[in-house]
Amino acid sequence: MRWAVIVPALGAGRGPAPAQSLLHGMVLEGNPEVGSPRTSDLQHPGNQGSCVLSSPGEDAQPGEEPIKYGELIVLGYNGCLASGDKGRRRSRLALSRRPHANGVKPDVMHHISTPLISKALSNRGQHSISYTLSRSHSVIVEYTHDSDTDMFQIGRSTENMIDFVVTDTSPGGGTAEGPSAQSTISRYACRILCDRRPPYTARIYAAGFDASSNIFLGERAAKWRTPDGLMDGLTTNGVLVMHPAGGFSEDSAPGVWREISVCGNVYTLRDSRSAQQRGKLVENESNVLQDGSLIDLCGATLLWRTPAGLLRAPTLKQLEAQRQEANAARPQCPVGLSTLAFPSPARGRTAPDKQQPWVYVRCGHVHGYHGWGCRRERGPQERECPLCRLVGPYVPLWLGQEAGLCLDPGPPSHAFAPCGHVCSEKTARYWAQTPLPHGTHAFHAACPFCGAWLTGEHGCVRLIFQGPLD
Repeated sequence: MRWAVIVPALGAGRGPAPAQSLLHGMVLEGNPEVGSPRTSDLQHPGNQGSCVLSSPGEDAQPGEEPIKYGELIVLGYNGCLASGDKGRRRSRLALSRRPHANGVKPDVMHHISTPLISKALSNRGQHSISYTLSRSHSVIVEYTHDSDTDMFQIGRSTENMIDFVVTDTSPGGGTAEGPSAQSTISRYACRILCDRRPPYTARIYAAGFDASSNIFLGERAAKWRTPDGLMDGLTTNGVLVMHPAGGFSEDSAPGVWREISVCGNVYTLRDSRSAQQRGKLVENESNVLQDGSLIDLCGATLLWRTPAGLLRAPTLKQLEAQRQEANAARPQCPVGLSTLAFPSPARGRTAPDKQQPWVYVRCGHVHGYHGWGCRRERGPQERECPLCRLVGPYVPLWLGQEAGLCLDPGPPSHAFAPCGHVCSEKTARYWAQTPLPHGTHAFHAACPFCGAWLTGEHGCVRLIFQGPLD
């Protein structure tokens, strides 16, 4: 913030100033030489054109690749929403440099009487954050245009200022829909600011600006004054971030979950998701997103991948080659002796194919489908493996198709339990060790391809195929 202007709250006896000049007059009182910078020429992020299709930067030449800041991948959808990726509602979004910068940065702080706050914030061209301290006192922080950053907003709202529309993810890859499904994701959940110049650093902040270019933190929201006299706060259900230790690679290990404030500061987690008491400030950590950073919006979890990180991830062509290689090995059912084959991803995940491999998730033995060995006293999904006699879930195998979730291009050798999604050993072990937020204060490892909670001692199992007898 370049400067701050502190103005006493307006008394009830004074007549209200015109809405468009209320804050402007306050600034002139504190700094008549500078005045109040306005950002009426700013456009909402949504009006810059959808960032699903990458836009070239100001210096880009025809035919050049657009500058990509990174990609956001929603966990639990395996490459595509159940209803299909459409517009801003999709399972994966690339953030690229905009034709014109639309970022904003803190500029001026005002103290104002709470009853006058609606008039003070009537200018839609002025981005601001309002902190309601009491019924009679509020603090408004004005934001000004930042020509060095691009802003992208994420949330449940379908309004134009939201670049990435995210809805609640249900275990199994579904989306919570219908009148009875109450979402816990904020309409304006968070915003990401990306530097327009190398190294194109991306930073995340809790809360996004609404249609009036404002962020409101009500009287009950967690908020406080920082040691340097500025304001900060948390959203109702919070925005949690976890940076992996060792980067997102074969040597990765899960990091520690933290909460990000409205101003981008890092705090330890609250006692519960919506508690009013904030955690402790973590001064040696920042809100800079890294390759593999996880962003939890209390209902959906997003993975951030950098362009450099995606170069190390397998491509869809590599995944298809692995599928064909696995099928070319002609694995057989050890009992029925039928040849097994993974179906083409073009089929989609419907009913299992006749040649679909099935696995006993407790032992990893792969078979073809059969209807015997049921242990109804243990549940409808419980079967006894005819090779080792272990009893457990018996499910079809599905290849993981979202390449950005993979740590390496290793062969598909392991499956998550109990859903049966298949990926490399490194990928399976990493996600099986990564606790994902659930509810108000719980954490549970889940399959990144469908969102199903993992079970068993390790959360995944090594697949044991039988080759052809000839």
